Amino acid sequence: MSTPLVKICGLTRAQDVEAAIAHGADFLGFIIACESPRAISIGDAVELARPASGLAKRVAVTVNATDDVLMQISTRMNPDFLQLHGDETPARVRAIKAVTGLDIIKAVPVRTQDDLKTVHEYEGLVEYILLDAKPSKNTAQRGGHGTAFDWTILQGFTPKTPYILAGGLNPANIKDALQNTDAKIFDVASGVEARAGVKDHALIAQLMKAIHT
Repeated sequence: MSTPLVKICGLTRAQDVEAAIAHGADFLGFIIACESPRAISIGDAVELARPASGLAKRVAVTVNATDDVLMQISTRMNPDFLQLHGDETPARVRAIKAVTGLDIIKAVPVRTQDDLKTVHEYEGLVEYILLDAKPSKNTAQRGGHGTAFDWTILQGFTPKTPYILAGGLNPANIKDALQNTDAKIFDVASGVEARAGVKDHALIAQLMKAIHT
């Protein structure tokens, strides 16, 4: 997988889904039923994700979701990936995978090099690890804060499970991310927005151009 891939996350509007697909996004993220200004209902996720079927991988993003919510997502939306962005332990991830049958992206919050040790607990269990900037302690929102962690701590970091880089990515710094990490997939939410949950189509175009030229 030599060509960098892009995930546009936190989609809430049909026109933004269309723009992301048109500009060549590889993954589309829909944040479902959790603490986020970009959160949508399962029903809305079903409708928004439908046009992407066969064109981009549809990712349902959840935080410490119940079995009932996860099964509704699995049966109603049938996403390509389930992203677990909460405190799910390896045992919980294993149980979720067994129940839903979905491929899993597990988010790991990162601030220091020590935080990267957590990645090894999920190796061989999930399809991708998503490295996101660790949020402050006074917020319930797990991602989409528009802040990056220090990418230099990723030097020499070669986990067995491929990782997705997230946190503070935008058209202005995506080249630096490409040059200074071994990530092959880049997750962008606030970096291509006019405001939370509303994507700026010009910024999406700029991001995709920067990452592919």
